[in-house]
Amino acid sequence: MNVITMACLAYIMIEVGLEFTINKKKLKNYGVDYFVSASAATLPWIFCSLYFLFVFKTDWKEALLVGCFAAPTSAGVLFAMLAAAGLGVTWVFKKAQVLAIFDDLFTVLLLIPLKVLFVGLKPELFVVVAVMFFLLFAAYKWLHQIHLPIGKLWLFIYGIILTAGSVALEHTTHVHLEVLLPAFALGCILFNPHDPNLPDEHAHEHQFLEPENNIVRIIDKLVKSAFMFLVGLSLPKIILNDITIQEVLWHVLWISLLANLGKCFPLFFYKKEVGFKERLALSVAMFPRGEVGGGVLLIALGYGLSGLPATLAGLSLALNLVLIGFFILIVKWLIKPKNGRAHVG
Repeated sequence: MNVITMACLAYIMIEVGLEFTINKKKLKNYGVDYFVSASAATLPWIFCSLYFLFVFKTDWKEALLVGCFAAPTSAGVLFAMLAAAGLGVTWVFKKAQVLAIFDDLFTVLLLIPLKVLFVGLKPELFVVVAVMFFLLFAAYKWLHQIHLPIGKLWLFIYGIILTAGSVALEHTTHVHLEVLLPAFALGCILFNPHDPNLPDEHAHEHQFLEPENNIVRIIDKLVKSAFMFLVGLSLPKIILNDITIQEVLWHVLWISLLANLGKCFPLFFYKKEVGFKERLALSVAMFPRGEVGGGVLLIALGYGLSGLPATLAGLSLALNLVLIGFFILIVKWLIKPKNGRAHVG
């Protein structure tokens, strides 16, 4: 079951990488965005880890691990729903797309120090870190330059190949490399004709796309639904020990509040571009838990995460998923002024 789950995750991460675009001639313009997204990825982790450390007296290594599990990563589901609501041209939508992908990327990078803490400075770890940095270099160097088919069926095949390669690598060399970053890097180097930063002579090359028929859409939804279902099956057994339901709800609310508070970091930036409501809407747009968060969950469970803190973190994840629709309503309300026209970026 774990192999199937990771194959679905690889497919999703390839899609994330395929959508990642930057203008290499204007890298300085992304400095603030990367800092904001990195902080929005790190602060929820720190806040949740400190909560488990001081409230439950958890060992600091376990607190860091369960804190990473509890902290949300931005979800792409919000973008699809905002676009469907006619808000795809707003500043919040465009900025959230950039921050969400940077958020996902930085969350993947945060797994490196976690691996050092739980695995130790073994020779295999140096190999993994070297490979990860090479993948990041390749993703930037050959961004959307490799001409291979990018239809959704092809992406799923690539995901299966990457997962099989990861499993084979671990069995033969005992080097464990999660598929998150390799899949993201592969998506980055695959040619994407929709990349706005491509030279004009490549802007209309669509021969690598397959028609978006109903079967392809159904397969795409099935893969993503299967992934979230399998992640749910992987959640640790609920252990409440001697605490009451009221105490559980109280802890879950506090964990969720702290995690989402860390996502409000964008409030302190972009003041020259938009007003407070747009910045608040951008922060709320970062609340929903994404597929990368599910991948982090699986990795955390692989380190033996269990007990009451893991249960509370899992319930916080469930609450976050339930509230996605509410988050979307808040964003729509904030960026739709009374005249019905939102700020266009």
